[in-house]
Amino acid sequence: MDLDLGAVRAFLAVVDGGRFTDAADRLDMTQQAVSKRIAKLEAALGVPLLHRSRAGARPTEDGAAFLPQARALIGLADQATAMLRARRRALRIDVLGHNAAPIEIVRSFYETGGAEVDIVVSRGTGSRWTALTDGSIDAAFGRVTAPLPPGIKRVPAALEPIPILVGHRHRLAEHRQVPMKELSGLTAWMPGNAPESEWADYYRHLSAEFGVHIDASGPVFGQDHIMERIGASPDLITFGNKTQFPGHPDVVQIALTDPTPAYPWSLMWHEANRHPSLAGFVAHVQDHYRPHAQWLPAPDRPHFPNDEREGGRG
Repeated sequence: MDLDLGAVRAFLAVVDGGRFTDAADRLDMTQQAVSKRIAKLEAALGVPLLHRSRAGARPTEDGAAFLPQARALIGLADQATAMLRARRRALRIDVLGHNAAPIEIVRSFYETGGAEVDIVVSRGTGSRWTALTDGSIDAAFGRVTAPLPPGIKRVPAALEPIPILVGHRHRLAEHRQVPMKELSGLTAWMPGNAPESEWADYYRHLSAEFGVHIDASGPVFGQDHIMERIGASPDLITFGNKTQFPGHPDVVQIALTDPTPAYPWSLMWHEANRHPSLAGFVAHVQDHYRPHAQWLPAPDRPHFPNDEREGGRG
C-alpha cells in the first residue's frame, strides 16, 4: 500500500485545527479538496480516521492510533525535503568581519567558479558551534585555541600580518616599518574590543609579551571617530590597516617586524555537513594556506606549525 503524503498532511491539519475549514485555510486549498484527500486516505487504510460533526472533527480510535505514525511520516518527508534544498542553496560562510583575510579567501574560491556563496558576518555574536551543528552556517572562520566540540573540524586558513596605524604627529610616523620592541610602553586604543572575544584574548597575549597597553575603553562611534582620534594624537596607536580604516590622510600605516605579529585564522565546519560545495571549499583553503615566519600567542602555535618563526619565537 502506497500512502499519499498529501492526504496524510491533510489528516494532520484537520486534527490540529479541529475543523475542515481550518485545515483548508492552513493548506491553502478548498474544504472539498481536504475532504477528498482524507477520504482517499481512509480508503487506503480501510478504516475511518475522523469523527465528523457540526462541532468539528476529532480522531477515531484508529485515527488516534495512526496519529503518531502520521506525524513521523510527515516529519521524515520534511527533513528529506529540507536536506535536498540545503544541498541546492548557496554555501553559507561566516567570515566574522568584512575587512579581514577570510573575505579574500572566500572571494578567490567564488571566482574559481567553485560554488555560489552566502557570506555571513557574525562579528562573533552567538555560538558558532551551534550554527555549524544545526546547519545555519556551513563553515566559519575564527581563532581557535580551546578543544573543539564533538564533530567540529578545523584546518589552518591564514596568518594575517598585523600592522599599526598612527597619526602624522606620532614619533613613529616617518617609519615604513618598526620592530615590535619599539611599541613597548605605547598605548593601542581599540574601543569596543569585547573582553571575552577571541581577538581581545589575542591582544592580551601580545600585550603581555611586548609591553603594549591595550585600551578598549569608550563606545564605538564608527571608523571615522577612531581615525580622527588616532590622527590627532601624538601618542596613541591602534592595530589595524588601511583596508579596515580607509580614507584618512592624517593616519599612517606601519609594518611590524622582528617579529611580525599575525592573526591566526582557522576554518571550521561540522563533519556531518553534506553540502556538496563544502569539501571543495575546505580543499581550496588548504591549498592556499601558506605558513610563514611570524609571532603567534603560545596557545595558537600548535595549530599553525612552522619551524622558522621570526626571532626564534614560536
